[in-house]
Amino acid sequence: MQTAALIVAAGKSSRMGQFKPMLSIGSISVAQRVVATLSQAGVSKIVMVTGCNATMLERHLSGNGIIFLRNEQYATTQMFDSAKIGLAYLQDKCDRVLFTPVDVPLFTAGTVRALLDSDAALACPECRGQQGHPILISAALIPEILADCGAQGLRGALERCSQPIVPVAVDDPGTLQDADTPEDFSALLEYHNAQLVRPVVSVSLYKEKLFFDSKIAMLLMLISETSSVRAAGQRMQLSYSSCWNIIRTLESQLGYSLVARSQGGAGGSTSMLTEQGKQLLAQYTAYEQRLKDLANQLYDDYFGGLFP
Repeated sequence: MQTAALIVAAGKSSRMGQFKPMLSIGSISVAQRVVATLSQAGVSKIVMVTGCNATMLERHLSGNGIIFLRNEQYATTQMFDSAKIGLAYLQDKCDRVLFTPVDVPLFTAGTVRALLDSDAALACPECRGQQGHPILISAALIPEILADCGAQGLRGALERCSQPIVPVAVDDPGTLQDADTPEDFSALLEYHNAQLVRPVVSVSLYKEKLFFDSKIAMLLMLISETSSVRAAGQRMQLSYSSCWNIIRTLESQLGYSLVARSQGGAGGSTSMLTEQGKQLLAQYTAYEQRLKDLANQLYDDYFGGLFP
């Protein structure tokens, strides 16, 4: 099953007094930790909805392979509105979505895998009798959520879904961001740091120099989705000119066109992948996923049980 993750990070952090997504937690930021945990659990498509300080946060995370969407009305809307932006985008691009606000950064990859293994249409982790994050949502339920009245926010919408919320028991206080004392929090952070040991596979194709990698693959994927080079670049924090420079450099090395552009019309110009562009993207994506799967298997063979 194709699993995606949706992180909402549009809020103003007014109660905190500081911008929470970029606060340090250990040696990385809150936002980076959430992304790292989801990646560790095998989630390859990660979408983040930004709003307050959007450009700063997107640049901070630009090397993490995230698709960025914006809630331009973040100052006058609620978290549920940001969730709806992400869910509307993902509903036809995956089978299920892991949803979490950015400020619950200490759940483990083991908790994510427990949710995925539940095969429930709607599930959340339960620790110490309390329900937490992330929440697993079947894509089949997204139309119901998008049509919901919005009373009591996302939690209310989920409780009104046609499928019940299945609690998945986990021993993971990070799902609740629960620490009664600074000492408890430090111990929890140390435990979660140990859990983050993982293989990170980045696949790049070279001729004399690098000519294709995951960043370029994401650019092509987003052009295919949006039919726009400009919109694709905006979701990756890339300028329009940078996108075309990447495309033209790649095309010159390959000797064939990857993106076809049509001019004019009431809707303006559109850009689409050529058949060769679609084939290259599909082959690279499959190759990258197979290498990641093999890396995880080899990691277990060589390092299983080595790290506490």
